[in-house]
Amino acid sequence: MNITTYRFDVVEKAAFRNGMSRLGTSVSVVTTKSGGMRYGFTASTICSVSDTPPTLLVCINRASSYFHAFENARNFCVNTLMPGHEEISDVFGGRTPSADRFALGEWREGLAGVPVLANASVSFECEFTNAIDEATHRIILGRVIDIRENEDQATLLYCMRRYLNG
Repeated sequence: MNITTYRFDVVEKAAFRNGMSRLGTSVSVVTTKSGGMRYGFTASTICSVSDTPPTLLVCINRASSYFHAFENARNFCVNTLMPGHEEISDVFGGRTPSADRFALGEWREGLAGVPVLANASVSFECEFTNAIDEATHRIILGRVIDIRENEDQATLLYCMRRYLNG
């Protein structure tokens, strides 16, 4: 078994990305509505922060074309995808214009008016509570105000740069 180690002060971007690719994670599309338009992006950086009150953490690249929408929105939804949603993940993770991203999947308006994927494995509708800038990203914290679960479906997973059907 070959193991490569790196000192903290010499870790390069490629080595970091390779290491991070080994952390399996759920695949989610994070959505919001701003100025009457729907926006969304594929995210793998979703984390439970607390259950009292229920709070999630989402990371968003500040250089992204959709950042302005999330910067000014009051609510967002974390739509965790299920097997069969790989194309939705790819569209929201690529260069498809915001207006065209919602052509895939069945989207409904949530409690706070943000897009919710009707057949997501689970959807967490959140109200923004705080944000922290770190390096290239903004860490967004949101209090969960509604949850929709699809108890019959597994969650789409991503590890080592490929989808795994849970």
